[in-house]
Amino acid sequence: MRDLLLVGCGGFIGSAIRFWIGGIVTQATSANRFPLATLVVNVTGCLAIGLLGGLAETRHVFSPAARLLLFTGLLGGFTTFSAFGFETMFLAREGAWRDAVLNIVLQLVLGLGAVWLGYRAALLASN
Repeated sequence: MRDLLLVGCGGFIGSAIRFWIGGIVTQATSANRFPLATLVVNVTGCLAIGLLGGLAETRHVFSPAARLLLFTGLLGGFTTFSAFGFETMFLAREGAWRDAVLNIVLQLVLGLGAVWLGYRAALLASN
């Protein structure tokens, strides 16, 4: 139960920060159609998970509870793209290039395919 609360609290904070940053970026770039807010959040999340992951690995500064709060909760609520980036980097760093590329391709193709499928299903259901 404690782990669930850590992840939930972190997720709440991460989601709130995402909403706040997204709003600032969207307001500053309202004339631009490009989804810059999402890009900023995803890149910032990737930078944060890289930094925190590096500290966790080299300095062993995070307890298992802190990892749940920060990595799974806060950064998971902020952006799951950071987890995708970190896991892909880990695979590549371990020399598992085939799995790293497969992860990239599957995440993009299946993710976009699922968005399309869900959208089509919603359109069909509304007719």
